[in-house]
Amino acid sequence: MVRELAIYLYLKLFSFLFGIAKLFPLQKKIVFCVSFVENTAHLYEELKKNYPNIQCILLTDDKTHPFFKERITRDTVLHFSPKHPLSFLKGIYFLATSQVIILDNYYGFLSSITFKKNVKKLQIWHANGAIKTFGWKDLSVKDRSNKAKERFAAVYKQFDYILSGSEKMSAIFCEAFSASSRQILQMGIPRTDIFFDKEHIEKVTSSFYKKYTNLKNKKIILYAPTFRENEAELSNQIHIDLSYLKNALASEYIILVRLHPSINNQIDFSDYNGFVYNFSDYPILNDLLFITDILITDYSSIPFEFSFLQKPMIFYPYDLEEYRKTRGFWVPYHELVPGPIAFSTEEIVEIIHHSSFQLEKIADFHQEWNTYSVGSSSKNVVQTINNWLTK
Repeated sequence: MVRELAIYLYLKLFSFLFGIAKLFPLQKKIVFCVSFVENTAHLYEELKKNYPNIQCILLTDDKTHPFFKERITRDTVLHFSPKHPLSFLKGIYFLATSQVIILDNYYGFLSSITFKKNVKKLQIWHANGAIKTFGWKDLSVKDRSNKAKERFAAVYKQFDYILSGSEKMSAIFCEAFSASSRQILQMGIPRTDIFFDKEHIEKVTSSFYKKYTNLKNKKIILYAPTFRENEAELSNQIHIDLSYLKNALASEYIILVRLHPSINNQIDFSDYNGFVYNFSDYPILNDLLFITDILITDYSSIPFEFSFLQKPMIFYPYDLEEYRKTRGFWVPYHELVPGPIAFSTEEIVEIIHHSSFQLEKIADFHQEWNTYSVGSSSKNVVQTINNWLTK
């Protein structure tokens, strides 16, 4: 009840401030609402390369603000939170007066505002595939209040267009957001363009090993588990036996661990120095994929991008039944994932020692989920955005 009241008051204030800002004329500007780095970074770079005079405003959160503030000097980067009142007010003004709005996530404030008629809102999302359900298909929705469901519907109705990289993902977006096929832009996902840029891959790889020279002569395992909602309370735990892995694999491998920010700083890896390296704060995940030999994950979207590289993956869903009941999957888990499934650290080691990676599954998986991501996604999206601005 208290939470609902707080949300209600916040949205009323947001609506009021947005209404005042709407009194100002619409301008040829682009606002990015940013929760994730990669897609926005690639689109922004492509925009500046082709249309340097188009003004962009990036509304960032605590996680993305340092990345963009450090790198962008020609345009406006705002910390979009009531905790930063001046930036927050400026952000609302730009939202109300810009011709194109680009979103990469669910933003609750969208439920409280009405944009001017000629504004285009593009949902670019933050992943090019989906294992766990979201939107209306998220199993937790049934337990939410009617007010919350009304907000969800209002937010999803704001998406004029939704970017997709495959027929599979297009169908998922239509279900998740109650969207029609006419809203889907099958242009591929901007963050995947780098997998076609050999020069970039070589540059990133070379730069990585110059910075981390001690990692050069080992094979690299990247362990990237999905964040669970209950992990805030279990913040000092990691559900893989690092001691067992060290004893079994340290002669040939090292492990890079990538955790959610909320649990990253709570875990002490000092007992595994020289074998386990915490890369949770590494800003661009895709760059880590280039130097990874084996990926271990569970329900995240990383496999959809890692499949571009046709490298081994191991799936470690240690809480599969619980996750299936609480979050749900678009397709039965065993049918979807392109690699062996392990339920214990011992099974992971056995798969690695026997190279039982089921690589034959990856090519089909990649083709199904990355059909339209062929290296020109950023260019195609930027051309579309420019067309909107010039009409």
